[in-house]
Amino acid sequence: QVQLVESGGGLVQPGGSLRLSCAASGFTFSSYAMSWYRQAPGKERELVAVISSAGGSTNYADSMKGRFTISRDNAKNRVYLQMNSLKPEDTAVYYCTLGGYWGQGTQVTVSS
Repeated sequence: QVQLVESGGGLVQPGGSLRLSCAASGFTFSSYAMSWYRQAPGKERELVAVISSAGGSTNYADSMKGRFTISRDNAKNRVYLQMNSLKPEDTAVYYCTLGGYWGQGTQVTVSS
């Protein structure tokens, strides 16, 4: 069965960086585009970034462009989200997704 396990969240000060990781299993990872979503308290889930199956194409939500970078390692069945210049409004639970499959999420808190 499909499993997506996120890690790497935590508490970081404004302006700091975090790298999220998602370990995927149960499907042919290299055949599928992968996405990161996030959900802040009291808000709807929003798309953060998408990466194509081979990693050659990426797309970002406007508010993340230039600060976040999505990447993947198909040999390791992992997708990553490098987050720089973090802001308090980036505080959310971040999810790795494959179509209708979601991981359990990892909490990112940006606060001084």
